[in-house]
Amino acid sequence: MTSGDVSSGVPGAGGSAPSDTELIRAHVAGDADAFAELVRRHRDRLWAVALRTVGDREEAADALQDALLNAHRNAARFRGDSAVTTWLHRIVVNACLDRLRRRQAHPTVPLPDGNRDDDRPSGPEPAAPATDHDTALVVRDALAALPVEQRAAIVLVDVQGYPVAEVAEMLGVAEGTVKSRCARGRARMAVALGFLRGEGNRTTGGNVPSTSAPVTSLPAGHDRRDER
Repeated sequence: MTSGDVSSGVPGAGGSAPSDTELIRAHVAGDADAFAELVRRHRDRLWAVALRTVGDREEAADALQDALLNAHRNAARFRGDSAVTTWLHRIVVNACLDRLRRRQAHPTVPLPDGNRDDDRPSGPEPAAPATDHDTALVVRDALAALPVEQRAAIVLVDVQGYPVAEVAEMLGVAEGTVKSRCARGRARMAVALGFLRGEGNRTTGGNVPSTSAPVTSLPAGHDRRDER
């Protein structure tokens, strides 16, 4: 059982809190509150993944809602082969990728201009520091320009901090495929952000993403490494 399988709360004197797997089973058995508790535990991380992957708050919210409804209706299909969090992330990422592919096939809405604040994180997601906000927006634009599969891999590995093996489970691909997508995505972003080397980055000394290092300048949500 992984760290994502249990509640972050302190177990009470009468016993530990139910695990994620136990909540899924209780939901399937008819417990009206079990799935809501599961969502409460993991919604922030799932929202961060949806927002970073889709790049638009309204579409990310719709994708997350679709994914959670899908998980709610199909919980009986969860076989326990992976952690519940991995299963939930897979559903959320697939919902996001479906929306991105539909958007590419039928582009109808122009990208937001620099005067809008719709893509700024709010609530539990910390906004980028004011001094680096312009750079953060440029990095987000570079991330949004990546092919959808590379973007998803970068978001999960470099932004959210999930291990490559777990991301491979989420995306349903081999670990080598995840590594390859990350490497190609980092290379594309390094080219797109090459001009930053001349300006000098205030927090990283002017370094830009490379094919051998994570994209540390990406605005992150809840870093999974903090939980391990």
